[in-house]
Amino acid sequence: MPPMKLLRFLLLLSLAPLSRAADAPLKFNDPAAKRYELKARASVIDPRVQAHPEINFLIEKDGKPADNEEASVDTRVAPQGKLVIWLMGYSAPLFERVNSYGLHILRVHYANGWFDKFGKEPAPADEQFLGKIRLEAATGEDFSPQVTIPKPDGMMERAYQFVKYLAKENPQGRWDYFLTPDGKGLRWDRVIMSGASHGSTTAARFAIHQKVDRVVMFCGPRDQYENWQGLNPATPANRFFAFSHVLDSGWTGGHYCRSWELLKLNQFGPIVNVDKTPAPYGNTRRLITDADVGGDAKRAHSSVVPGGAAVKDTSGKFIHEDVWRYLFTQPVDQVGQAVPADPNCLKDLRHAGKKPGQ
Repeated sequence: MPPMKLLRFLLLLSLAPLSRAADAPLKFNDPAAKRYELKARASVIDPRVQAHPEINFLIEKDGKPADNEEASVDTRVAPQGKLVIWLMGYSAPLFERVNSYGLHILRVHYANGWFDKFGKEPAPADEQFLGKIRLEAATGEDFSPQVTIPKPDGMMERAYQFVKYLAKENPQGRWDYFLTPDGKGLRWDRVIMSGASHGSTTAARFAIHQKVDRVVMFCGPRDQYENWQGLNPATPANRFFAFSHVLDSGWTGGHYCRSWELLKLNQFGPIVNVDKTPAPYGNTRRLITDADVGGDAKRAHSSVVPGGAAVKDTSGKFIHEDVWRYLFTQPVDQVGQAVPADPNCLKDLRHAGKKPGQ
């Protein structure tokens, strides 16, 4: 064999074990199996981290750390080999349930404070104004002239650095499974992006840009005056799952119906009320609830996520346990029957109600 061909052969041979290891099903080997809860500061994990006070992205606030990141895994549960990246405030009930499904989960500290500055009406002329900021916050790449978020402060790099840290600090949890074979990035095909409200909107925008395993959107997405939801997505549409309450202002304002249809979720079934139809909800991707929240729209907004606002039955148990499990674990190839777009769902809220010439 010629020297160059021999060299290529030996190189491929040396990489083969890495490839096989990367594709092998994840298994735990933890003699003291338990649920691990971990926390670390982004600025300690990565010294390149900076504060960006102009968009309320801080490392410390009032003398206390503002850049904590949390993660958890339960090695007593057979792992699915998938990592949930949560883009909202830490929720212990959510993390506990996700771990019980055999999923790893982490919350990354990323630049989401910008919304208070740029997310106010009236809407800018650019119909992807907020979407560009979301994408820069998620990737650390230059997508928007409104913000300057370098790579070390974007969600992607923060998540990667956190997983590298977790792989060393918690080897029992096998966080290394989510790193590429060369260790230089995350295996995004093993990542479930999820968030609530503002976080679910960024999760959706990122998944249109970067292919991921699944997207779980609680009370979102919004950006009701923008059209990025209709872009050709890197993540197939059947991998987007959504859940919201009918009293949420996202419904009364028409935000969710348009986002869900622009994402083409009507291809996988009708909107299903989970309080009237049991799991698997016709394998749809669009779930709603009208559970009693005392008419409180703010509670309605938060009630779809495991936590203090979530609705319980008379025995004190959460009523949406089956819904949460469905959102994170339902096989993506099982889909409902396509339905037509709703003619009453306005896609163009920017010009709705305006007279000609306005």
